[in-house]
Amino acid sequence: MKVFTVAGDLLVQALRRKWFLGLGLVMTLGLVLVGLSLRMDVVEGTLAGVRLFGSVLGNDIVAADVAVRPIFQAATYVIFYGSTVFLTLACSDFAPRLLAPGRIEYLLALPVRRFELVAGTYLGVLALGGLAALYGAGGLVVILGVKTGVFSALPLVAVLLGSLAFAAIYAAMLATAMLVRSAALSAAVGGTFFVLGLLAGFREQLLPVWQRGIGRSLFAALTLAVPRIPTLADTCADLAASRRVALPDLAVLLAAFVLFAAGGLALAIWLFERKDF
Repeated sequence: MKVFTVAGDLLVQALRRKWFLGLGLVMTLGLVLVGLSLRMDVVEGTLAGVRLFGSVLGNDIVAADVAVRPIFQAATYVIFYGSTVFLTLACSDFAPRLLAPGRIEYLLALPVRRFELVAGTYLGVLALGGLAALYGAGGLVVILGVKTGVFSALPLVAVLLGSLAFAAIYAAMLATAMLVRSAALSAAVGGTFFVLGLLAGFREQLLPVWQRGIGRSLFAALTLAVPRIPTLADTCADLAASRRVALPDLAVLLAAFVLFAAGGLALAIWLFERKDF
């Protein structure tokens, strides 16, 4: 239970930050703008026309549930990559603040174990990312549902699965912060793993480009160890658009992200347990 207490305290801190208040405001304004400017003519479950900002986007007659799938797919990509990049930058100083002189001594004097502080911080950051993603996806689902009568929980499931990308990245950031108390370095490590995850998604296509040598071996090793972010993004987008997703492949993909995140969290706890304050 103390892990959840630490996580809740982190969420309270995040609500007081201008970055996250600004994110909530921007997302709200975006959803309101979409809701007011998007017009969809639906008759008996059939979409006859779509207008956005007064411009005609399409007038082909198509089933409403089929018409909203590309919108869900595009929105999933935006939420997936947008939230991952934003949270990597915005959450980079949570762990360094945990280790700040004065604060860490106060926290260690409380009846809270060291691993609970690290795990609670990690859980709180993940909850923050999940809530932001659900807010964006949920708002879009409600808007399209009101306008078309089509409500689907698949986009919500998709963005939750997509949050595993940030979970893996932040685990590496957290371990870095336990080693060196620097928000800038933590953000740099997060950005590095994000880029490596992107490259890992195109590993087979990029490997032939490299000449044989140390560089190619290093690239092959790094992209093999890092979960494939584009693959997860494509899978989540397909899921949101009600496309068929192979469950065995999905399980293997998610397991890779979970194992990477668990390894990073275990390393962070191990480093924190051996710190002398």
